[in-house]
Amino acid sequence: MRLLRIAAATLIFTTLAAPQTPFYLKDGDRVVFYGDSITDQRLYTTFAESYVVTRFPTLNVAFTHSGWGGDRVTGGGGGPIDTRLNRDVFPYKPTVVTIMLGMNDGSYRPFDQKIFDTFTSGYEHILDSLKQNAPNARVTLIQPSPYDDTTRAPMFEGGYNAVLLRFSDYLKTLANTRHLDLADLNTPVTAMLAKAAVAEKDQAPRILPDRVHPAPAGHLVMATALLKAWHAPALVAEVEIDAQSASSKTKSAKVTDLHSAPQLSWSQTESSLPMPIDFKDKLVDLAVKSSDVIESLDQEILRVTALAAGKWELRIDGLPVGVFTADALAKGINLATLNTPMLKQAMEVHSLTIKHNNIHFTSWRTIQTGLATDASPYTKQNAMLALDQLDHELVAEQRAAAQPRARHFALIPQN
Repeated sequence: MRLLRIAAATLIFTTLAAPQTPFYLKDGDRVVFYGDSITDQRLYTTFAESYVVTRFPTLNVAFTHSGWGGDRVTGGGGGPIDTRLNRDVFPYKPTVVTIMLGMNDGSYRPFDQKIFDTFTSGYEHILDSLKQNAPNARVTLIQPSPYDDTTRAPMFEGGYNAVLLRFSDYLKTLANTRHLDLADLNTPVTAMLAKAAVAEKDQAPRILPDRVHPAPAGHLVMATALLKAWHAPALVAEVEIDAQSASSKTKSAKVTDLHSAPQLSWSQTESSLPMPIDFKDKLVDLAVKSSDVIESLDQEILRVTALAAGKWELRIDGLPVGVFTADALAKGINLATLNTPMLKQAMEVHSLTIKHNNIHFTSWRTIQTGLATDASPYTKQNAMLALDQLDHELVAEQRAAAQPRARHFALIPQN
């Protein structure tokens, strides 16, 4: 598995200099992720948050995860739709709202026009309410992630995912009509499942174990689709070292203290971190290999030219990262796919992302809504204030953990 990743990492990488549309999120944005149980899993949303925090470590963006299991356009276990919006969206004064609904709205049965009409009218109501109560919010409609009719036989002729695709087509038309943004989380996940099923037939169904709720592997692909819709840049950093002249070229990185003797070494400070991808998770590794996650979001390129022929060990901060041929290093390796100190730092950030969201979840679901009629307003308010303070402290730790750090690189000949 590791050898395959290293092989993939040593492909020729062309210069990542093409102009890009600016990233969708802006300094000061307040993002609310709204949806059903798939959003309530807090996985594609936390992957997206961690990407933003690690790729733009100076960008001030707040994230609130407001998914509730079983939700439809009419509401659900968290109350009717207007209760949900008034309690779980509008108080956060969002400048960006994502909406992911549809999985439950189709009722897990063949297409039914009456059910579909309820979905369309309910969705229109949500958008009208957003326009009235958060008029400046930028809205991304999310075409729902798939029901897995790919790795196993459909429940009925045509399958339930075909129903979701009809809902998705409506959302695409609605986004065009209302001039809203759109993210397709169905097509790329379905394509990934098809490739994964060819590669590992027995493992692929575990990516959506109950056909509805993805494992982290599926959510990583979903987060990639959302971030691509937001014009997320692929580049983490790009560094080229000329071993003969002891010179460097960089993008989104800084190289200092470059020495060619007694061994090639330098200090490298990258402007951002790679995606926090746990390649040790076999399903994550399978999903990554069966999708465009790395190509789309995770390019951390190191290219070293004019090295003597043979094999070279790369060490970062004294830790061995891998052994590569001079030819592979000249073509370029993608550090984002390797076990580097930068990846470990990104994983630390992601851990804090999950922790602070769990604290908010406790405040919102256990105190605010769970004890709505079982505690005095004073006691409840104090408990929520304490949890909110802890949430803020964890966010501060998260942002501090994402800041660039200088790393010591060395290439040691193995001949």
